Formats: sequence, C-alpha cells, structure tokens
Amino acid sequence: MSSTKQKIQSLLKQLPDNCSIEDVQYHLYVIEKVRRGLEVADHQGTRMQNEAEERLNKWLIK
Repeated sequence: MSSTKQKIQSLLKQLPDNCSIEDVQYHLYVIEKVRRGLEVADHQGTRMQNEAEERLNKWLIK
C-alpha cells in the first residue's frame, strides 16, 4: 500500500499545472470520502439498488 504522501504526489501529477489549491482540496476530499465509503461497505456490507431506491423514495416530496 502506498503512503499518503505518495497518493498525494500521484494526484498532483494527474492534475493540470494551472489547478488551484481549491481544486487540490476538492480532489483530496473526494478521495477521502470514497475511501471511507469503501471501508464502511467492507465492514457493514452494502445494499441492493432496489432497497436503496425504496429507502430514498420515502424522503421524496410527492
């Protein structure tokens, strides 16, 4: 597994030279959210799409 520093260096290589600090922060934020989501899925499991849709439909205003 690569270190955090290596992951950030890899991200910086992929971003355009004219990116802003906000762009870097956004990409780091997204990477961390995805990492946490995958970790939760590994520990708690996932839901089938139809079950997720049913749960979300309860929140829709009709």
